[in-house]
Amino acid sequence: MDCLERYLEKGGIWHKFILKRETIHTKDAAEVTGIELHRISKNLACRTGEGEHVLLIIPGDRKANLSAAAEILNVKDLSLLPLKEAEAVTGYSPGGTPSIGHKLKMRVVLDRCLLEFETFFCGGGSRDRLLELRTEDVRKRTGAVIGEICSADRTFPT
Repeated sequence: MDCLERYLEKGGIWHKFILKRETIHTKDAAEVTGIELHRISKNLACRTGEGEHVLLIIPGDRKANLSAAAEILNVKDLSLLPLKEAEAVTGYSPGGTPSIGHKLKMRVVLDRCLLEFETFFCGGGSRDRLLELRTEDVRKRTGAVIGEICSADRTFPT
């Protein structure tokens, strides 16, 4: 049992792992699993202008609107972390980053459109699995603020 599984079990968090071929991008994960892209989240580690780390959780078919997220967080600037730094902050490699259970505690913003689903999928701690979680569990466990933090355009057709 790995750290993520222990975290989920210890917390009594409902979950389901889905094994898949190793992927990094949500679009590829959707293709190999048959799960709709908008139900697989991107978990984007960011840094504010003040140096605070935050996590944005958005649907896989959307792009983050960093300005909107910064406004919700009441910070001046917000930028995506370079991949190596994101891994150091979350404890997970890109393509495997879950929506909960990170190495460092961070403020979280969950995009409002994910509330349409009882569950959604995210990185499962490694690039060869996805993790299905209840949306409400993610919100409660992370203390996520809910907001519209995506561009209106989808990045890929669904």
